Order: sequence, then C-alpha cells, then structure tokens
Amino acid sequence: MSDQGKQAAKVAALVAGGAVIGAGLGVLLAPQSGAKTRRDISRYTKKTQLQATRWNRAIQSGVTEAMERGRATYNRHREAKLAIEAS
Repeated sequence: MSDQGKQAAKVAALVAGGAVIGAGLGVLLAPQSGAKTRRDISRYTKKTQLQATRWNRAIQSGVTEAMERGRATYNRHREAKLAIEAS
C-alpha cells in the first residue's frame, strides 16, 4: 500500500472513531430519558436491519440475473462456435 493509501486509511479510521465517540457522547448527554433513547435506538436498529435485508435481496437478485444472462450469452456463443466448427 502506498503512503497516500496509508494516510487515507488513517484519516478514515480517525473519522470513524470520532463518529463513534461522538455518537456515544450524544447518547449519554441526550436531553431525553434513557427509556426513550433505548426505544429510539431499538426502532432505528430494526429499520436499519429491514433496509439491509431489502438491499441484500436486491443485490442477490441482481447478481442472480446477471449470472443467468452471462450463462445464456456464453451458451449462445458456444453453440455458434460449435455450429461454425461443424460446418
């Protein structure tokens, strides 16, 4: 990895670490009760999980479709090549 890549990775790690620390402090210093905060976090987690599941299904569907199209294209080219060779 180049020096620039290492520097970029360090900056990204620092930003991510700062975001985690900031989120933690935000939860600790929030002006609402702990029960409400936990409920909000639970709702957000469920929504995020649902969205991740949807993305996963969409990606799987896209990959499956692309693979099927690739196989079909490969088979057409293979059959055409065999037909040409047989002639």
